[in-house]
Amino acid sequence: MHGHSKPIGRRGLLALTAALAATAVAAPVASAAPSSPSVPGASPASPAGVVRSLERAAHPLRSTDPGGSTADLRALGAMVGGANVVGLGEATHGSHEFFAMKHRVFQYLVEERGFTTFALEMSWSAGLRIDEYLQGGPGDPRRIARETLAGSPWEREEFVRLIGWMRDHNHRHPDRRVHFMGDDLGAPELGDHVFERVLSSVATARPEALPRLTELYAGLRPFDDIFAHLRKPLAERKENAAQAQEALDLVAGHQEAGGADYAWTVQHARNIAQTFAFATVDLADPASVTAAEVLRDQAMADNVLWWQRQTGHRMLLSAHNGHVGYLSAHPDMYPRTQGTVLRDCLGRDYAAIGFTFAGGSFLTKDTSLDGDWKPVTVPAARPGMHEHTLDRVGYRDFYVDLRAAPAEARTWLNRPRPVYDAGSTFTPGPPPTLAIGRAYDVLVHLNRVRAADRL
Repeated sequence: MHGHSKPIGRRGLLALTAALAATAVAAPVASAAPSSPSVPGASPASPAGVVRSLERAAHPLRSTDPGGSTADLRALGAMVGGANVVGLGEATHGSHEFFAMKHRVFQYLVEERGFTTFALEMSWSAGLRIDEYLQGGPGDPRRIARETLAGSPWEREEFVRLIGWMRDHNHRHPDRRVHFMGDDLGAPELGDHVFERVLSSVATARPEALPRLTELYAGLRPFDDIFAHLRKPLAERKENAAQAQEALDLVAGHQEAGGADYAWTVQHARNIAQTFAFATVDLADPASVTAAEVLRDQAMADNVLWWQRQTGHRMLLSAHNGHVGYLSAHPDMYPRTQGTVLRDCLGRDYAAIGFTFAGGSFLTKDTSLDGDWKPVTVPAARPGMHEHTLDRVGYRDFYVDLRAAPAEARTWLNRPRPVYDAGSTFTPGPPPTLAIGRAYDVLVHLNRVRAADRL
């Protein structure tokens, strides 16, 4: 039974901001991988020919860890081109190489391509807290990570190092400061400081609206436990969502009178409304769960678009492969991805980079989504999987522009085949399928990965 159709995935989407993207990864069974679905009009290609074709287009990676020469990333910079938003995925939510590579790529894009914002699949409110630290706020990288990333797969040494580098960069280059944003809903908790930001700003800019806004928010805050909220009757949750939307409409009314800074107040109120709208999900109704995930990916894309247009920054967007790409390995739950929304809105100003790996370890939770993240190991990819063919290319780790790959490679990669795709839980069984060539613009393939480093 495929993991993505099991109830654990649907429960998982509400566990944490990270687990909102939960999909069960499936390990290959002892038998051969299932044959690939046929694609009308596609000519057959031999694996050996595909490997030769990919070797002509692939660019080897020196390392996934930051530091040292970045000459091996120059071709990646050319592939990014003039895109203002670059999505950089992860095939698992808990592998060192994916997390370290995000640091390395972002550092390169900052230093060589003028990027200034790192966006992460985490709550808007937590992102604000990290950015305050980067701009000179109190604390240290480890403390900030524990306060903002607690319980998520990103509560790891790799992200402590990234936050530390960003703070140091701002100290060294005050004229070229970098920023951190969370593009996700405010779950599992919104953070009461977001409500306070909205109320404080409205008290100054639109004092006549403050009494009603205070009344609307009084019944909604604090929002510090989504599980407790979901135990409320659905009708009550829908009423709460209506109140949050009324509050947003009130805050957004006559926005032009509030000035440029007031736009941030409206955005804070928008994230509150997004979160309560998502929390009207009916977990007993599969259609409602899918609708909630569509809402979530749309909200994440809207938040990225708002930030980019508001600031003018070039942005690296870090999220699961299934959010930055154009296709999900679990289309029943994620029929329209964040990457699709961004491509539709930005065109060539958006580029999606996906990751694959041919075996190794990552962190997941058990099916109850309780307790800590624990390591799981999967064997080398078997024949029939995309990763098995990719791993035969003559470089241990490499990347390739899928848009410019030779025809034989594109034909191969455009057909759905089994892939490793780990969300927040692990269930052995046949792996899901994905047409990699249609899911991303650029692909980074790694030979092996290991579990991310615990704090």
